[in-house]
Amino acid sequence: MAKAKKFLSGRAIAPKAISKSTTIIELVENTFLAYNGARLREACLLFTKKMLEPDVTIGMSLTGALSPAGLGMAAIIPLIESGFVDWIISTGANLYHDTHFGLGMSMHQGSHQGDDVVLREAGVVRIYDIFFDYHVLLDTDTFYRQIISLPEFQKPMSTAEFHYLAGKYVAEREKALGLTGKSILSAAYHHGVPIYTSSPGDSSIGMNVAAKALDGNKLVYDVNADVNETAAIVLDAKRSKGKSAVLIFGGGSPKNFLLQTEPQIQEVLGIAEKGHDYFLQFTDARPDTGGLSGATPAEAVSWGKVDPDRLPDAVVCYCDSTIAMPIFTAYALATHAPRPVKKLYHRRNEMMQRLMGEYQKVKRKK
Repeated sequence: MAKAKKFLSGRAIAPKAISKSTTIIELVENTFLAYNGARLREACLLFTKKMLEPDVTIGMSLTGALSPAGLGMAAIIPLIESGFVDWIISTGANLYHDTHFGLGMSMHQGSHQGDDVVLREAGVVRIYDIFFDYHVLLDTDTFYRQIISLPEFQKPMSTAEFHYLAGKYVAEREKALGLTGKSILSAAYHHGVPIYTSSPGDSSIGMNVAAKALDGNKLVYDVNADVNETAAIVLDAKRSKGKSAVLIFGGGSPKNFLLQTEPQIQEVLGIAEKGHDYFLQFTDARPDTGGLSGATPAEAVSWGKVDPDRLPDAVVCYCDSTIAMPIFTAYALATHAPRPVKKLYHRRNEMMQRLMGEYQKVKRKK
């Protein structure tokens, strides 16, 4: 019995019955007791008890068609407005489809069993079980070609600057239409949250930028600036006696771009650092296939991406983001007060100067 006792010290599984009065807090804390339900509870607790401390800078990555499913309006914008997310890396597709809502366009519930030949003939586009009019694409393309043609876009720029400027025009359109809380880009613009895209050519926004280049447009994405600016955000968090946290929905290129900030600092620039302090991921990807999407925080330690001393503060929940994100967001909003918005977009130059200063010191020592 003495040997068994140390293994049986965990909380007894004896949840109260769920009722019509059960709150999101009670559901998460008292019902999610095992398997990935328990991982979701651990994720909620890690986020609200540690990651949302004032000295933690939180970077979030977004992969998968989340904005078409309404998760921008339902969850991502509330996270931004509450100061729970300080900077973002997203697929371009999420931002493109997000723009539809800011321009007053609509997407609709459909069926994943729809006949795509019939839908094509009817001018309807399908994202699994989401339907929308083909003209939503054409009108959004027109919006982007119009703003890309403006004088302020005629230069190389980081994707953060591009999305900030685009967010300004989406916000103006929202205001003209009497809309609020519809667009991630607009919310990020208002709150100074920088948004980067790890593969800017891999979306309809990038396709329109490429098309305008054929007309002599001078806009070019400065991917070097993206790499260095994101590294500067992380370094600034650490050098300000704070911590860096990563909040990952899905995987793919945005996940790697978020995590590679630490190897950029340590391996490439030669600046002494140890890795991100908090790692939280929601994914449906398996680790045994060798893909980055399913790579664990323990594996990330070997790359310098995660501080090995902080592995206890790492959670991976194997769950569809469309299920996890609403529950996670509702729990966070119900249990934690809003944080002051860091407005990191407006501090990019300052943070880059800090990165450059440390890099120059390293070079001189060599």
